Amino acid sequence: MTPEQAAAAARPAVQELGGAFAECPKTLRRARQLGLTGWAFYVTGWGGALGDVGPETLSAALGFIAPDAAREGWESARKVAPPPEIAGHYLAECCRWGRERLTGFAGIERLIAVAERVVLAADPAGLPLFAAWRAMPVPDAEPGARAAVLIRLLREHRIAAQLLAVRSAGLTPLEALLAGPEGAAGAIAYGWQPPFPPFEPLVRRRVWADAITDRITGAAYRVLEASERIELVSLLDEAVRELRMQTGEYPSAS
Repeated sequence: MTPEQAAAAARPAVQELGGAFAECPKTLRRARQLGLTGWAFYVTGWGGALGDVGPETLSAALGFIAPDAAREGWESARKVAPPPEIAGHYLAECCRWGRERLTGFAGIERLIAVAERVVLAADPAGLPLFAAWRAMPVPDAEPGARAAVLIRLLREHRIAAQLLAVRSAGLTPLEALLAGPEGAAGAIAYGWQPPFPPFEPLVRRRVWADAITDRITGAAYRVLEASERIELVSLLDEAVRELRMQTGEYPSAS
């Protein structure tokens, strides 16, 4: 398995596991306890790792979120607490979710060991939000928490790389979302409003952008031997299966 193939094969599990904590009811409850909407917690928890920057800088770093929607969540949250503080709460929720969902995973120690090497090998040039997230101190050393943060960082690395690839392909973030697997629904989820342009002319460039994303993120997987890349992908897929069994979304016989 080549580094690019490993990055592509890991993508579904990294996306699912790395984003699961943000949709957890307990995370949304934490947002309410802080006096935030779920959207404000999401936007500011994600972007707050950059510091208390202006909304234009935030929007540029997040990329795929509609600028008006990013600004609304950011400015709402800044009235409650400084963005870096909110980002700290967001990271703590990632750790909490990992303790609850990943601690019992049989391969967790090996997953941590291999995933950490990829995260540390990732070149942050041109990926400021990934760099900011990687620099944040992890408040919990428990294995489940560490695994959750590492997977989140793998996801953040891919999202940041994808934004570069999308622009290189001549697509706007909105066009990339429309040409992606979720189409208009994905664009609306990120705050964009219809009417939207037709997506069919955009698909070829989106496929090219995905290939470039695999190349950019795959560079970090070069730190692993081919057998270790296969192992990492297998561990991530197994963690997804266990998570789905926990939540009742995956048949126990599978």
